[in-house]
Amino acid sequence: MYIVGFVIPVAEKNLDAFKAWSQNAAKLLMEYGCIEVVEAWEENVPDGNQTDFRRAVSIESGEKVVFSWQKWPDKESVAAVERAMSNDPRFDPPVEVPFDQRRLIMGCFSPVTHMQVK
Repeated sequence: MYIVGFVIPVAEKNLDAFKAWSQNAAKLLMEYGCIEVVEAWEENVPDGNQTDFRRAVSIESGEKVVFSWQKWPDKESVAAVERAMSNDPRFDPPVEVPFDQRRLIMGCFSPVTHMQVK
């Protein structure tokens, strides 16, 4: 398993547009082998003493934090979809993305602990 994670600043007024954008992106990623996509809208995100989600994305008035992750079978699957992005026009960014892409934080992770209810 391999995890791609994001922290995204999204204007509250763009929630519906973000949901539509996110659902379309998730369907496309799943065509390429993504196992799970979760986009979670801020509900209880406390301010930290030194850093926090808001400061990490330079949150602005009227914005909320979205915490997001994608679960992939392995690192190679993510590398394959990254290569495909340049050839599949469905990955071309829409004219209007419902968030400020410059402040999005992204990272790839190998799990060290994974437990789930069976």
